[in-house]
Amino acid sequence: MSANFGILVIVGVLIACGVYLLLERSITKMLLGLLLFGNGVNLLILTVGGPPGSAPIVGRTNAVYDTMADPLAQAMILTAIVITMGIAAFVMALAYRSYKINTKDAVENDPEDTKVIRRRGPAEAPDHDRSDDPITGDATFGGDAFDDKGNPIPLEQLKNLEDLECYEDLREGDFDEFDPDGDEPLRVPGGDRE
Repeated sequence: MSANFGILVIVGVLIACGVYLLLERSITKMLLGLLLFGNGVNLLILTVGGPPGSAPIVGRTNAVYDTMADPLAQAMILTAIVITMGIAAFVMALAYRSYKINTKDAVENDPEDTKVIRRRGPAEAPDHDRSDDPITGDATFGGDAFDDKGNPIPLEQLKNLEDLECYEDLREGDFDEFDPDGDEPLRVPGGDRE
């Protein structure tokens, strides 16, 4: 099987233009990009589907073609067209609603997203404390046993029983017998650590 190079170039141009338009801030351009991308993929499926042939109807012969065309590629393209039109109708409804509310077609930046983008490193994360890894910002074994400034909190203010395991390492003590309410001895979940 040999592929038609001209059709493959058209497929590449359609998909490239579609991706470019999808990355724009205008909802209308996003819709056009979606349609171009869908048409490029449909043309690619048709090209990859094999050589042309007669209609895929059992018992029907054709003087021009000896073989039938691949019905799977045609069915996939038909399904893709229906799905693309449904998504296009949904995006058009979103664009109309956005225009009615904001009287413009552009998608604005979300304030929370811009805060995350401006954050320089993991150390500026809102849930960061001194127990976190300084490079990756991942939580370490220390957990939530620290206050907002990164200092170990007093034992009486612990809210999570698993934080007692961290205190055993930080202060080199055994806090199995500590009871914040004074009712009964407190046991660390999972038993004693060695």
